Amino acid sequence: MEHERPPGHAVMRPARLAVGVVSAGRVGSVFGAALARAGHTVVGASGISEASVRRAERLLPGVPLLPSDEVAAAADLVLLALPDDALGPMVRGLAATGAFRAGQIVVHTSGAHGIGILSPATELGALPLALHPVMTFTGREEDLERLAACSVGVTAAEGDEAAWNVGEALTVEMGAEPVRIPEATRSLYHAALAHGANHLVTLVADCAELLRAGGVGNAERLLGPLLSAALDNALRHGDRALTGPVARGDAGTVRTHLRVLADRAPDVAPTYRTLARRTVARASESGLLGAEAAAEIATLLDDGRDVK
Repeated sequence: MEHERPPGHAVMRPARLAVGVVSAGRVGSVFGAALARAGHTVVGASGISEASVRRAERLLPGVPLLPSDEVAAAADLVLLALPDDALGPMVRGLAATGAFRAGQIVVHTSGAHGIGILSPATELGALPLALHPVMTFTGREEDLERLAACSVGVTAAEGDEAAWNVGEALTVEMGAEPVRIPEATRSLYHAALAHGANHLVTLVADCAELLRAGGVGNAERLLGPLLSAALDNALRHGDRALTGPVARGDAGTVRTHLRVLADRAPDVAPTYRTLARRTVARASESGLLGAEAAAEIATLLDDGRDVK
């Protein structure tokens, strides 16, 4: 099916599309199932590993598993659900085999890339879209319900309102909320998400490990309500949610923290110092921490050296 985009015409909803999923990993299988649930037809999927085969059987029942080029060639909408570093080579390879054609919609789900990486398909007349779901995937049925509660970062060609509308419509059809991410913002967008989500996991795991090392039982249950409330407050109130010894200017408590971490958890101590410095800066800028207290704690965090 050729996708037409008359100038100035807002496409409110894509027609029923033949969808090809490359590949049936955790994201691709769930996206494919969500599009099928919206009324599109998944005509093929690629998957080699045993896990991919089982996942496809569960989420994409009856969909044939085919080579990637055959999947793409048979599709009106080619869904490229690949790791960041694998996306570029796959796009170039599919273009070289003639799997793309004018009128196709070619979508990738990578957060790190915009539509520039799809240029080999774009040059052949395909419509490029980046649809990045802001959630983690297990590759199980419950992801379909979780998809309905998440946002999807949508990127289309600048100035092509019809393309933006197609990306947003596909997102809404899958039950998610579209958020426009300009091409130039894509890398910063992904860095922000990775900084928050990935480093949050590291931070929480370090906290739980410190507690267990100190003989505290059921560390996760202890941390759960505190960290959940802190996250909720931060999302609601921003810097006004800052609390704790750094934001209060309690230099003595910070000094104790630094001493015990240097002694008991020297691998965690540098992270504490770095995050505490950022807390000093944010608390100062928001007016929560006075200049004198901020300078005292900053000097303490810098091992007593004068802060430039």
